[in-house]
Amino acid sequence: MKDTNKKYYKIGEVSEIVGLPMSTLRFWETCFPSISPKRNDRGTRFYTPRDVENIRMVAFLVKDKGMKLDAAQEEIKHNRDGVTKKYEAIARLREIRDRLQMILDSLHELR
Repeated sequence: MKDTNKKYYKIGEVSEIVGLPMSTLRFWETCFPSISPKRNDRGTRFYTPRDVENIRMVAFLVKDKGMKLDAAQEEIKHNRDGVTKKYEAIARLREIRDRLQMILDSLHELR
């Protein structure tokens, strides 16, 4: 996962960051009010780091937990803090797992 350290991201960058097709991102904009990129006069989308985090949260619910879009919308609407906490905990655990895997790979290379 890349860090979100820029002020704005274009849709191609966000697609790469979150690992989802651009078409999915465009569709989710219509389903989730929390995903609302700014647009310039030409219609180019500019996502904020907050938008990227909201997309990651939706991806967690839909892709990881297997929720349907309407169920994910309700979950975010009624339990946003709980969803955020679960998502952040899972994200931290994945980072720890990735670090441990890197350490394990390094140890195997030393043998």
